[in-house]
Amino acid sequence: MSDVSVRAARRFGTGSIRRAFEGLRQYVVFYFALLLLAIVCLAWLPCAAVLHVVLPRAFARVLGRAVIRHVWRLYFQALTALGAARFDLSELAALRDAPPMILAPNHPTLIDAMLVASCVPDVCCVMKREIVGNVFLGAGARLADYIANDAPKAMIKSAVADLRRGHPLLLFPEGTRTASMPVNPLKSGVGLIAARAGVPVQTLIVEADSPFLAKGWSILRKPALPLTYRVRLGRRFAPPQRRPDALRAFVLQLHDHYRAELSNGPSSRASPSPRHHADAHSLDHTSRPHP
Repeated sequence: MSDVSVRAARRFGTGSIRRAFEGLRQYVVFYFALLLLAIVCLAWLPCAAVLHVVLPRAFARVLGRAVIRHVWRLYFQALTALGAARFDLSELAALRDAPPMILAPNHPTLIDAMLVASCVPDVCCVMKREIVGNVFLGAGARLADYIANDAPKAMIKSAVADLRRGHPLLLFPEGTRTASMPVNPLKSGVGLIAARAGVPVQTLIVEADSPFLAKGWSILRKPALPLTYRVRLGRRFAPPQRRPDALRAFVLQLHDHYRAELSNGPSSRASPSPRHHADAHSLDHTSRPHP
């Protein structure tokens, strides 16, 4: 065998070993990250359940939302340190001291709510009823006084009340994870709540480079790592008038905006800039919302 053939064989062998090692490393990192999440959620469960009963509702709400914010923030930092994921959430820093408004992201994956809740203080989340009974997330959601979306009238009333208390409201206008790319038809609730509370709707554009935890993806199914997530500010819409035609036009405007933002280029496949690789939350760089 010639020297060239020997060198090629060695390179091929070395490359195969590296690929096998990287594959094994990804499996270990992924399932360790899931185990870490389960441990954190189960550890908080009895504490949240007891505090929900013994604390005054207003104090429980503040505490529950603060814990959710900090736990997810630390968890995303751990994922970054493990090399499992990269996050660019820097634009959300502009919402920290903003007046009450509806934060309205598109909804490509199950992790979208956590991305926003990890950065925005005191945010109230409108969620599916199933989450209330979820063994990992239900107790924390009840303590934080999150709002279930199964009864529309009660949901709208609770959402308006929370906005009037001065808190931002996280609401997914699609109502469920995206199935019709780039965005599902929107529900009318976002317009009704904005009109009744008299607050603007700040659109958020969530971009992910993987279908992990998209509709139909099992949480136990390992994706290619690292995962990349970015949340950027879209257009901020003034509250609509309460007339039916104005509400319909408002929802159509929102839908058109999402379609334009999500169909506009390869940004959803792009990795965050290098300065965001080291820290899951590089929030020192703030961007102002679009007028």
